[in-house]
Amino acid sequence: MSAAAGEVIRFERVSKAYRMGETTFLALNEVDLSIHANEYVAIVGPSGSGKSTLMNIVGCLDVPSSGRYLLRGRDVAALDEGQLAHERNRSVGFIFQSFNLLPRASALANVMQPLVYRLMPRKERRERALHALERVGLADRVDHLPSQLSGGQRQRVAIARALVTEPAILLGDEPTGNLDSRTTVEIMALFDALHAEGHTLILVTHEQDIADHCARSVRLVDGQIVEDLRQEAHRASA
Repeated sequence: MSAAAGEVIRFERVSKAYRMGETTFLALNEVDLSIHANEYVAIVGPSGSGKSTLMNIVGCLDVPSSGRYLLRGRDVAALDEGQLAHERNRSVGFIFQSFNLLPRASALANVMQPLVYRLMPRKERRERALHALERVGLADRVDHLPSQLSGGQRQRVAIARALVTEPAILLGDEPTGNLDSRTTVEIMALFDALHAEGHTLILVTHEQDIADHCARSVRLVDGQIVEDLRQEAHRASA
């Protein structure tokens, strides 16, 4: 089955099982899911619901035990390690709860880092990184180390680093989990702006208010989707 027009992610009866001693743990159980370009989706659920497993498969960090995962129409199971790495660098921009910044590198150097793997000339890497930092409101912080930035600014650097590769999907793993409420509002406003620009956003979260903010909320329980709500009207009135 090929991807539908505009479809960037398609899960077809995707399961993921892990061996734990003599026991098999089913983290995902025959999940069907379709996400199209420019959707703004929250994957929500309690600890152990399968959120992280789903995120790892979406981001090509893991592969299904059974079923099919199509990323922009390509069956991920057919890709070798090199091709998977290529898809991670080209198709998905990761935004982590703990920022995952290089502590001794400037904001600019952190944002330039993903472009190193493309063998891109340094001048072009620098120009693209400067543009990404400008987009997230950090044009005046390019030479600062992570330790010289606030939590919100560090997350903005992480978002710029995800944007700089021009990925098909921005994938956030609890992207507001380490932020206070005021900074969370600022970061969600930035996500709103990126969505308005045409980006596809998937935010993995256990926080209901973050899920409610997104245009679509997919709830997992025990490795299965139990709810899939589109809530544009809610966001428009929020």
